[in-house]
Amino acid sequence: MKSNTLCLGKKIIESPRKAFVMGIVNSTPDSFFENSRGGLDLALKLIDDGADILDIGGESTRPGFAEVSEDEEISRVVPLIQKIRQINDKIPISVDTRKMAVMKAAYENGADVLNDVSALEFDSKMAGFISSTELSVILMFWKAGGIKEAKKYLKQRVLFAKKSGIKKEKIILDPGIGFDKSFEENCQLIRNCGYLAFGGIPVLMALSNKRCIGAMINENEDSAKRGYGTACANLFAVESGAKIIRVHDVKSAIDSLNVMNFLK
Repeated sequence: MKSNTLCLGKKIIESPRKAFVMGIVNSTPDSFFENSRGGLDLALKLIDDGADILDIGGESTRPGFAEVSEDEEISRVVPLIQKIRQINDKIPISVDTRKMAVMKAAYENGADVLNDVSALEFDSKMAGFISSTELSVILMFWKAGGIKEAKKYLKQRVLFAKKSGIKKEKIILDPGIGFDKSFEENCQLIRNCGYLAFGGIPVLMALSNKRCIGAMINENEDSAKRGYGTACANLFAVESGAKIIRVHDVKSAIDSLNVMNFLK
């Protein structure tokens, strides 16, 4: 089978699977999914499980989250990146932040990708920094709306990014499942995520253990029990056109994608 390729910062990664798997490491005490909270041990486990990319966050963006200072966020993220890079200098590292100072510190210690839930709106200095470093950037649709609204918003943010000097091949799009959206809007975005891949820009889907998955399987209380639903939704998203899936359980995502490859 033809290898799948993706440019992340100055790294190019390949996979025999139809989509790349991004493993989540939250260096926070309050992320919504407790099993995602951790440090080096969790990061190394996700790598051993086959993660193509790591996504490290130092500030939760769960509903009702408490904002943390730049210094606090840096203290949570940068030491972890340093430890990972002492062991593994090949795996791309994405940093889930809205703050330029945090991303600058992360970049100086080996990060490759900015995962910005504000789509470069929160920090006015961020776009110029990304352009100057040739980092890749994930732009997320963080507002309410379905596929029509997501496509309109993301086209605007891609245009802004390009005008700021960020190359198209450095951009990834995320429809922002669960961010201020109704259940129906989330479902519409999952079904139609491939329509967001305008101009060949890759789409990332972050569905893992979210409330909309819980609603689909009648598991609204315990997010840890949404694993099977997550795996199914991820495969549906990949079939719909997603190129990256952001997950807590890397092993089940890899296994699911391998089965998809084998049976097609």
